[in-house]
Amino acid sequence: MSETTPVIMTDRLEATSALLPDGSVMIESIDHEGRGIAHRADGKTIFIDGAITGEQVCYSPWRKKEHFEMAQMTRLLRPSPMRTTPRCSHFGVCGGCSLQHLHPVGQVAAKQRVLEDSLSHIGKVKPGYWLPAIHGPAWEYRTRARLSVKRVEKKGGVLVGFHERKNSFIADMNSCATLPARISALITPLRKLVASMDLCAAIPQIEVVATPNVDALVLRHMQPVGETDQQRLRDFADQHHVQWWLQSKGPDTIKVFYPTDSAELAYHLPEYGLVMPFQPSEFTQINTDINPLLIRRAMQLLAPQPDERIADLFCGLGNFTLPIARSAAHVTGIEGSAQLVARAQDNAARNGIHNAEFMAANLFEITPESMAALGKFNKILLDPPRDGALAVVQALGNDAPERIVYVSCNPATLARDAEVLVHQKGYQLVCAGIANMFPQTAHVESITLFQRGQSTPDHPAPSP
Repeated sequence: MSETTPVIMTDRLEATSALLPDGSVMIESIDHEGRGIAHRADGKTIFIDGAITGEQVCYSPWRKKEHFEMAQMTRLLRPSPMRTTPRCSHFGVCGGCSLQHLHPVGQVAAKQRVLEDSLSHIGKVKPGYWLPAIHGPAWEYRTRARLSVKRVEKKGGVLVGFHERKNSFIADMNSCATLPARISALITPLRKLVASMDLCAAIPQIEVVATPNVDALVLRHMQPVGETDQQRLRDFADQHHVQWWLQSKGPDTIKVFYPTDSAELAYHLPEYGLVMPFQPSEFTQINTDINPLLIRRAMQLLAPQPDERIADLFCGLGNFTLPIARSAAHVTGIEGSAQLVARAQDNAARNGIHNAEFMAANLFEITPESMAALGKFNKILLDPPRDGALAVVQALGNDAPERIVYVSCNPATLARDAEVLVHQKGYQLVCAGIANMFPQTAHVESITLFQRGQSTPDHPAPSP
């Protein structure tokens, strides 16, 4: 799905497809990237940045194709009651957010509709019932971020932040409302720090990892860091109470620099008595308020039992595997990254878990034969990246598990995989719902339950 070939996922308002007399259009829905969707009288689809469902707007196209146009809203004639004032002064320029003008309640509703439309139009499936949305704080939730760095003399020196919308320029920003306040407050000091460094021109990015015990900054440097710059980094760490890590090349070169005696990077899952250490290069969810709620929902739907053998595919560092292990007889975590598999094994040992095993395997190339070689599982949890889990669902055989819980970060690939599960593998889509993992953005995280057999479980809609 690219910007040049947008996926149209709408629930159109009645009698709004015609061009209105004054030259405006009525917004019918919001697409998967947070743009308003309208249709002209000739049937052409218009994707309009900044417009919300139910609004009457005027627009200016910035890209025209045969069947659709990309446009910017130029005038708001009738606002939606869900329209709100963006909190961040950089909204509209910075590309980090696309929905700050929509009330959080409206954001959840829009994402629910994107999920519904994806499942219906792409997967040709419909859940038996919809789960209540999982949501949490709308601001200061982002505990991980990659901040780009560049010296731009026309902008007054060094810029540190996210890219602008629709281009590769770095936004001239001094705060971010989605980052924790203490991290947002570091943007201006970081600009000054990098500007003062001898290595300034050789620093393309700084990654941020915020945890309750320590805030880590990973400095990507294209040249060796000299002693003078090293001292500048130490002084900055002491002043702002952060820990510096250095990255000279790929992720495997990330090493702690200063201070070396800080608390470890880790997140906690107290409901399951788990502490989950990780390295800055290792994937973790950026929203630590939503993650435990999503895990709880997954456990409710999976319902692991002490006599069952369960697989957690795309397991990462064990985010779902170890909670499953607290209830299941045996759980197998499979992940493509050997580094994450090693981390998951360490985390299991750290938490005294002995009924979990982990292995590295490329799940994008799994076959029916290699799937069968893993043995029979009673249940599977899937948590793939944006590409989805097509090879996995296609590889399921006659002894496929009775239940699959699928956690997705891409409604389109989820819907594609759901079509295989339902129309080819004999599953029923029992329920589905969203988790608002990324407020203020159009990103849709979701969770679904697939059940195989003559009947579906009578699950009440669980509370997050």
